[in-house]
Amino acid sequence: MTAQPTYRVKRVYEAPDPADGRRVLVDRLWPRGISKQAAGIDEWAKAVTPSGALRKWFNADPLTRRAEFERRYRIELEADTAREVLARLRQQAAAGPLTLVTATKEVERSHVPGTPR
Repeated sequence: MTAQPTYRVKRVYEAPDPADGRRVLVDRLWPRGISKQAAGIDEWAKAVTPSGALRKWFNADPLTRRAEFERRYRIELEADTAREVLARLRQQAAAGPLTLVTATKEVERSHVPGTPR
């Protein structure tokens, strides 16, 4: 039986920790005010982030657009490149610690899932 993939979610502004394992940035844009060295990022997975247009649309009214954002984002994640990256991230999570890193202030309301998918 294979291990269930698990991962953590952290803000990029939190200091890297050895327990993070592999750190993957899951934002389309590089976070403001932090150097690549300070962020401690092992991979930048742009292919699994919401498109600029979807992000802009959602941010205009996140309270009422959440359900539709999730639907549209899932469609974007069906693209071949995104599917390949997601499969690789699942393999990495099954192999050892994986932390998805984002600059989002409210992680629980972001595009980053709180539990493995």
